Amino acid sequence: MLAILPSMDADLILRTKSYGSDDTILEMTIWRTPTPVRPSQHHFKYRLVLIHRGQRVIGFANERGKGDHWHLGSRQRPYFFRTTEALIEDFIREVERWQRER
Repeated sequence: MLAILPSMDADLILRTKSYGSDDTILEMTIWRTPTPVRPSQHHFKYRLVLIHRGQRVIGFANERGKGDHWHLGSRQRPYFFRTTEALIEDFIREVERWQRER
């Protein structure tokens, strides 16, 4: 998968990656950008993902042309971005739900 990275003027806000004992990888990256990643209206570029056995099971992201959205398995839904704190909380809530339901 080819990813378009923010310009060099972007500031890294968060980058974390952790490995679970159940073959999961949890990764969160958030950048503050000088201009919005259209069609998003805010100044953040982000990718938060939970991978299980090599497959994305949950992902929150914004991409040029797609805007803010999130993935649950193969389904994609719009995401209403409020703040980076709310973004992280929403992502963690979905990860915890997925873990409970497995």
